Amino acid sequence: MQKNETAKSAKEIVTEFMQAMERKDWKTVRSHISESISVLAPGPAKPITFHEAEAYMYYLEHATGPPPEIKKVIADGNDVCVTIEVTYPDPPQPVTTLVCGLFHVNDDGKIGAIRFVLDPRELYKKLGY
Repeated sequence: MQKNETAKSAKEIVTEFMQAMERKDWKTVRSHISESISVLAPGPAKPITFHEAEAYMYYLEHATGPPPEIKKVIADGNDVCVTIEVTYPDPPQPVTTLVCGLFHVNDDGKIGAIRFVLDPRELYKKLGY
């Protein structure tokens, strides 16, 4: 499929998605994801996975935790890498975790897959896992 010159780039789509998440603008977040989005992220006991938009949206809207801070966005065609820092301020000392989000934007301009990569050992230790 040839890209329309007025269509947004994958980098723009992912950046808008991440900024909408920071603002908790769920309508905009939802408008950027595919119905059959595939999400994989590390969890404290087992990976967190989603295979459809509504379940992922429910998770996002009810998740608690500090807001992510976007550090860098790099694109290669329809693939986008976002590095994010998340700082958990709880005592006795804050813990900052670097997260890498690997996004794939489908030809229809919707995010079809997200993979989050991080080393969670210090974070999980701090949270008591």
